[in-house]
Order: sequence, then C-alpha cells, then structure tokens
Amino acid sequence: MIAILKYNAGNVCSVAFALRRLGVDAVVTDDVVVLGGADKIIFPGVGAAGAAMAYLREKRLDEVICSFQKPLLGICLGMQLMCSFSAEGNVDCLDIFSQKVRRFDDGECLQHVGWNQIKQLSSPLFKGIAEDEYQYFVHGYYAEISARTIAVTNYENAFSAALQRDNFYGVQFHPEKSGPVGQRILQNFLSL
Repeated sequence: MIAILKYNAGNVCSVAFALRRLGVDAVVTDDVVVLGGADKIIFPGVGAAGAAMAYLREKRLDEVICSFQKPLLGICLGMQLMCSFSAEGNVDCLDIFSQKVRRFDDGECLQHVGWNQIKQLSSPLFKGIAEDEYQYFVHGYYAEISARTIAVTNYENAFSAALQRDNFYGVQFHPEKSGPVGQRILQNFLSL
C-alpha cells in the first residue's frame, strides 16, 4: 500500500492524480496506524513550515515519519520538513537530514518558480534520468548542499534539489507537475 501523508498542506490531490496515472491508487491519510503499515509513504507539501510542523507534532505524525523504515519521499515542503531547521517560521523540524532550510537572499521574498535543471544525480531515484533534465519548482526556501545531497540545482545560488539518507528521499521540485521526467522519478520511487 502506498500512503500519501495528509497534514493540512497542499498538493495532496496533485500527487494522488500523478500516482493514478501510473496505475497506483494511494491512500490519503493522517492515521498513524495506516501510515505505519504502508509499504511506502509520500510526504507532499505546499504550505508554511511552522503550521505544518505543529500539525505533525499534534497528531504524532512526526514520530511515524522518523521511525518509518521503508521508502519515504518528501516533496517540496515535505523535504524541507525532513531537515533539521527551517528559517520559515524559525522552527525545528524532523532532523532526518542535517541541513538547515534557508530563505532565498536572506531578506527579500524571492521565489523560485518555474522550470529548472537538476544536476549531479546520484541515486536510484534518478535511474534513467539524464543530467540537466528540467523539473518544476515553486518555493522561497531551500536546503543547503551537504553529503546527503543527491541532486543540485541553481537559483541565486546552488542548493539541494534532492536529498537522501537511507530509506528517506526528498525532492525540492514537484515531480507530480514535471511531465514525463517527473513521472519517471515517481515510478523509480515506487520501484525502490
């Protein structure tokens, strides 16, 4: 069973539709028992880090995420919440990845919106994906580059387009909105 984590953040429907195009009917839930029994979890997200972390803690979803031992994919805000800290709301996050999430330009409200290339691909998540393929990004905050970085992109500066630690994967871009290449990335995740 594939579960999509419901935590009052947007983009859940887009992810569910993308999975349906791949022939997968996922369960959308915030039930800790259902999530704990899933074969894979997708942790989507469009929203604010502070409110999202408050909801995860209130529902004890933070515990489920951190203890999950099968493949888990964070998308956009989902990936950022898997980092140690977010400047968006100055909130401590799940600390799966040791990176801090910073705001573009440390002051101006810059947004990275649109298509950008991903490079330095180094994970089974990118099997069959060529260097410099385009993915769709929508975000104002980013995760620093570290040893956990498995893909890089550049907007104002280089940052992590994707992260991995053991069974935990995160992508800053939206594969569900990135056409055939994004669909391939989702299929690769489902095949892990």
